[in-house]
Amino acid sequence: MASKSYIRILSATVSVLLILVFSACNQSQDKKTIKIGAVYPLTGNIASTGFDNKTGVDLAVDIINGKYDLDLPMAKTEGLPNLGGTKIEIVYADTKGDPKNGMSETERLITSEKVVAMIGAYQSAVTKTASQETERLKIPFVCSDASSPTLTDRGFKYFYRVSPHDDTMAKDPFLFFNDLEKKIGQKIQTVALLNENTEFGSQAGKAYRKYAEQMGYKVVADVSYPSNATDVSSEVSKLIAAKPDVLLHASYITDAILFTKTFKEKGFQSKGIVTMAGYIEPAYLPAVKADGNFIFIRSTFAIDLAKSKPLVGKVNELYKEKYGHDMSENAARSFMAPFVLADAINRAKSTDPDAILKALNETDIPGSQLIYPWQGIKFDPQTHQNIYARGTLVQVLNQEYVTVWPFEYASKPFVWPFPAWTGRK
Repeated sequence: MASKSYIRILSATVSVLLILVFSACNQSQDKKTIKIGAVYPLTGNIASTGFDNKTGVDLAVDIINGKYDLDLPMAKTEGLPNLGGTKIEIVYADTKGDPKNGMSETERLITSEKVVAMIGAYQSAVTKTASQETERLKIPFVCSDASSPTLTDRGFKYFYRVSPHDDTMAKDPFLFFNDLEKKIGQKIQTVALLNENTEFGSQAGKAYRKYAEQMGYKVVADVSYPSNATDVSSEVSKLIAAKPDVLLHASYITDAILFTKTFKEKGFQSKGIVTMAGYIEPAYLPAVKADGNFIFIRSTFAIDLAKSKPLVGKVNELYKEKYGHDMSENAARSFMAPFVLADAINRAKSTDPDAILKALNETDIPGSQLIYPWQGIKFDPQTHQNIYARGTLVQVLNQEYVTVWPFEYASKPFVWPFPAWTGRK
């Protein structure tokens, strides 16, 4: 009897375990997600930028996985409708701002975490090595953060870029100078070039030189400096001696802050300071306060675009509700990559890399579904650069980023020339 009782108990236990396993399997199927890898600098000198990128990505995933009355790809359905509502899951890795680490973390995400695609990595030098790894492992990489022109000049099969690169962005200031002459009758004749020396800064400086030559501007100083410089007094002294009409500066956040303070301390003055990248980071204005006023920065996004594109205001409200502050340009740039991948995977009805590539090549997202002032997103068949990506210029006015060019998007008049450092409030 004891033996039969034991057998009955054992049988019942096995049955319960089988039910639990079956239930767990069903729950696992119900919660099935598609993993996308994301590499960003989450520690190190520009960790604040990496976390800013992450907030844009996370909001995009919330919208894709949820149900929102927004004119964005995948927003009005929960998950990917062609894959039964399957959700997107982002698996993050920290590059620490190091190209070698970006490469190894990309490999780990693909081989160990089994991600089906990648996004990132903000820094062009890191994106360069990370995308070499995705190319080797034949996994799609959709970039909307890194801006070196070389990234889409390598003939890579698996790399795509949503946002404009620095060749486009470097041309914009010179187009602005032409428009400025027509608008107020002041001609810019001389420029000084200043850039940090990693992949991003070096390529931006190269593009600046090219357009200065092509468009008839005299370069009176061309200064490169180490990306993690702690003293830039000698560089600023060179700029003072050159006396340019305008300074063009490509930087990251730490050097943007350092140069602003040194400009003021040493009294560097020009008619205009036009910049890339570092000056638009969320940490910049809190660090320099009113000293950041009147600087121009290349951009793809600003909150005041909501006046002509109501979608910008709606997305910013969601962002503000989630994070407690307005969306920044970096968060806005990172925001689009998950949508592009989700749209492609949904149309492919598959996570097979070649099927995703085919869908990416056929991407045609209209401008009405973007928070940028672009015609849309469509990739060049050879380079995989978005053919519609373009830049704008914002100016810091009263410690806020204000769109001032192209003039049809301007929400306020720009200030020119650059006011003296003394006497500011």
